[in-house]
Amino acid sequence: MSMVMLLIDADNVSADVIEQAVQRTLADQGAIHVRRAYCNAETALKQQALFKRLSVRPMVNLAAGKNCTDIALAVDAMDLAVTERPDLVVLVSSDSDFAPLVIRLREKGCRVCGIGQQGKTGEDTVAVYDSFIDLQHQPASRPAAAKRPARARRTKAEEVAPPAPVLPDDVLRILDAVPELLRGERVELNHAAERLRGAKLLGKSASSPKLFKKFPEHFLLTPEKTPNKVKYVGPAGT
Repeated sequence: MSMVMLLIDADNVSADVIEQAVQRTLADQGAIHVRRAYCNAETALKQQALFKRLSVRPMVNLAAGKNCTDIALAVDAMDLAVTERPDLVVLVSSDSDFAPLVIRLREKGCRVCGIGQQGKTGEDTVAVYDSFIDLQHQPASRPAAAKRPARARRTKAEEVAPPAPVLPDDVLRILDAVPELLRGERVELNHAAERLRGAKLLGKSASSPKLFKKFPEHFLLTPEKTPNKVKYVGPAGT
């Protein structure tokens, strides 16, 4: 079986590209004997769970400087090329600075393949490798917002009833004097007049129809031409 090394520039590619690179190399080669990710302390801490899940050994670089991680990867790659004698070295990076390393590893008898992040790799970088694969960065999708529980529909009995309309004081007095009206009955005008006079709401010679006609929204006189009965048609109120 060929000896395969996977060296990852974890400061240069995203976490999902790292995972794709490991899975792609396993699918193509069947095994990865050395798995190392070179990064600063911040990246190592951030990707700790990923490295553990993929069995990748983080090589933390504590030195300051723009290319410190690249240099650490290059030095380690040459050391491994001498001590482990790999058949295939897979470099995961879109950085063009690794061109001299690729050439030197090839001189050591290694086949060198590159895996980069789509949109970050230049054509000159791709040409240096024996083969090169660009993997597409796939941002993690945001979790769907939790749906609010549906509000239970109220039954008619549970719905809050609108406030009862306030009736004019005179209408309330009439209904109090003639309670049959409030029960929805048609009351003889003569009977209603007696009750109204007893409650001192109607004078001795006053006409009860005139009193009821003052409140057409509340009282209905029948028949229309020569009424002799009255009925309450307004809302129940307080």
